[in-house]
Amino acid sequence: MNSPASDVIEFQCVHCSKVLRVPVAAAGKKAKCPGCANIQEVPPEPSNNVAAPISGVDNPSADPIISAPTGESIFDSDVMSGSGISITSPASPTPSPPVAPPVAPAVSELTTPVSPVSSADKMTSHHTSQESNTPTRELFKKITSEISKIYVGQEEMVLGTLVALFSSGHVLIESPPGLGKTLFVRALGRVLGCDFGRVQFTADLMPSDITGAPIFDMKSNEFRFRKGPIFTQLLLADEINRAPAKTHAALLEIMQEFHVTVDGTTHEIERPFLVMATQNPIESEGTYNLPEAQLDRFMFKLNLDYPAVEEEAEILRDHSRQLDINKRLEEELDVICSPQQILEVTLANGKVIVDDKLIDYINKIVRLTREWPQFHMGASPRAGLTLMQGARTLAAFSGRDYAVPDDVVQIALPALRHRVILSAEAEVEGHHVDELLTELIRTVEVPRL
Repeated sequence: MNSPASDVIEFQCVHCSKVLRVPVAAAGKKAKCPGCANIQEVPPEPSNNVAAPISGVDNPSADPIISAPTGESIFDSDVMSGSGISITSPASPTPSPPVAPPVAPAVSELTTPVSPVSSADKMTSHHTSQESNTPTRELFKKITSEISKIYVGQEEMVLGTLVALFSSGHVLIESPPGLGKTLFVRALGRVLGCDFGRVQFTADLMPSDITGAPIFDMKSNEFRFRKGPIFTQLLLADEINRAPAKTHAALLEIMQEFHVTVDGTTHEIERPFLVMATQNPIESEGTYNLPEAQLDRFMFKLNLDYPAVEEEAEILRDHSRQLDINKRLEEELDVICSPQQILEVTLANGKVIVDDKLIDYINKIVRLTREWPQFHMGASPRAGLTLMQGARTLAAFSGRDYAVPDDVVQIALPALRHRVILSAEAEVEGHHVDELLTELIRTVEVPRL
C-alpha cells in the first residue's frame, strides 16, 4: 500500500512482516509491534511525507496493515523511546509522562518452562534461536510425565523441586497439610532411583535424632556410629519449624556442607542430596521461626495452595480405591534415571551460557532489594547465585545452552521471597512480599541479549 499520508509513517516489522502505521512524531523512537511484541526503531520520516513502498504488501495474502485508532498509538504504552519519552499519536495534546522501561512480566508462581522466548529476550545470532530436544530436556519431560502418573497437579512444587535438585539446592515449602508432599517425594525418589527419607520434626527432636549417634556394640566392645535418617538422598523434613533452633542448625549445616561430623569423625552424605522442608502457615503455636541466616540456605521458598477443581476431582478418582501406595509406586512408575546421571546433568547445567548483560540484570535485581524502601533487609549475594544457577537449569530444561531474562524472572519470586524482610511500615500498610518484589522487578530494565 503506497497511498500518501502526510501525518503517518508506514513500515514493515522486521520479525513478523506485518505492515505498521505510526504517527510521524514517532520517527526514530523505539516501539513494540502489537503482532509479535518485538521492540524496534521506527524508521525516519520520508522526505516527501509519503509512506515508503514496502515489499510484499501488494500481495493479497500478506498481513493487513495495522493502524492505530484515532487518538491511540499502535504500540504498547510501556515501551519507551531511547530519550525516555513515550510514543504518542498526533491526537494526544501533550506528551505522556515518563514511565518505567520495558521489563519482562514478573511471575508469582513457578510454571513449566516456556517454549518460545519473547523477542526482547532472544539471544544474538551466535546462539541458536530455537530450543532443541537435548538429553536434559528429554530427561525433564520423562521425569515430569512419569511423576504425573501418581501425583496430580502442583506444577510449581514439581518444577521448583526439580530445578533445585539439578542445581544442588534445597526447597522450603509453605502450604496447608494434605497436599501430597510426602507422596511427591516418594514418587520422585522412585523415578530418579534415589533413596527417600522422612523426618517428622517435633519440639523434643534433638540433633542426634537426625544425624545419628555413636552406640556401644556389646559384641565388639566398642562404640560404632549409627547413622540417622539424614543419610539419604531425598529427605522430607516435615514441619521443620516445630523443632528447636539447635536441631535446625544441625540440619542446615548438613545441607551446606554435605557431611556430618560426630566425635571428630566426618561422615559424608551421598550425593545428590535434596532437603524438602515444609512448614504450616496456619498454626503458629509451638513453632520456632527459622532465622534469616537459616532461611537463606534454601534455594527456593514455594507457596502452595489447594488444587484446582479438575485436579482435585482427579485426585479423588485416583486415590480413593484403597490400593497399597507402595505397590502402586513400584508397579506404575519406572526408574528412568540414576543418582550418577543426576550428578552428570547438574555438572553439565553449570556450562549453560549466561551473558554478561544477564549477570548485570541479576545483580541489579538483588542489589535493589537492599535499597527498596519497603524492605528492612534485602537479599544476600547467595540470592544472586541462586538466580544464576536456577536460570541455567531452567534453560537446560527448555533445551537451550544459554539463559535468557525469562528464566530469571520465572524463578525470581521463589528465590527472593524468603530472603527479604518487610519494614514495619510496610507490614502495617498490609503489603505482601510477592507484591513488592513484583513491583521491584518491573523497574529493572530487561537487557537485549
